[in-house]
Amino acid sequence: MFSIKLIRLLLILSAFITTKTVLAESVLVAVAANFTKPMEEIAAEFTKETRHQVGLSFGASGKFVAQIENGAPFQVFLSADEQKPKKLIDSQFAVAGTQFTYSLGRLVLWSAKPDFIDQQGKVLSFGNFKHLAIADPKLAPYGEAAMTVLKKLGLEERIKPLLVLGENITQTQQFISTGNAELGFIAVSQVIKDGKIAEGSGWIVPSDFYAPIRQDAVLLKNGATHPAALALLDFLKTAKAQAIIEKYGYGLAVKP
Repeated sequence: MFSIKLIRLLLILSAFITTKTVLAESVLVAVAANFTKPMEEIAAEFTKETRHQVGLSFGASGKFVAQIENGAPFQVFLSADEQKPKKLIDSQFAVAGTQFTYSLGRLVLWSAKPDFIDQQGKVLSFGNFKHLAIADPKLAPYGEAAMTVLKKLGLEERIKPLLVLGENITQTQQFISTGNAELGFIAVSQVIKDGKIAEGSGWIVPSDFYAPIRQDAVLLKNGATHPAALALLDFLKTAKAQAIIEKYGYGLAVKP
């Protein structure tokens, strides 16, 4: 009798596990390069809780828009701004009513050299440097924000000949890390650890020096009825995801 009951229990458990496996799906996500570290951590937590797998592709938001419009199979888009998701909704490549701000980006002037950058950013006016790296303003909102800061400081024309443009914020950081540029503007999330700049030196630019970098997420048409895509967007609004986002230096726009 015991053996029969045990066999029945094993069959029920097997059916349950099989069902869970069948229900688990994969979602393909286009993610702004500045959000690489937090999204990798969020994706791991999401998979742990839901069993859904997450395929992540990181790059410049502007390039992702072009790829999506040309048939790229992404189901969710996490942009570095709010304009590009809106553009995709207007052109019917994304689902109306699904756009929301998942984080507020923060800009830092950073150098791989310790003590190279002062706490007020005066190095921009008086420092001895030959190259300053920013993400291409035409493709990346952080590059656009960097140009706004230079303009506010009255340094745009002086520094323009010294600019080195990265295709995205990750490449921009590489330019600085390798010494191809002595300093540059990148996302706080790229250099922060335990609430502080982990290496080199930096000036976290006051938020009133540039327009708020509202980083918006949107459900793409390919993910309109996709359970994993819908679940991921919901997960981004949870307290667990928001805690990870805040840990990497972003401001919060969502109340979990």
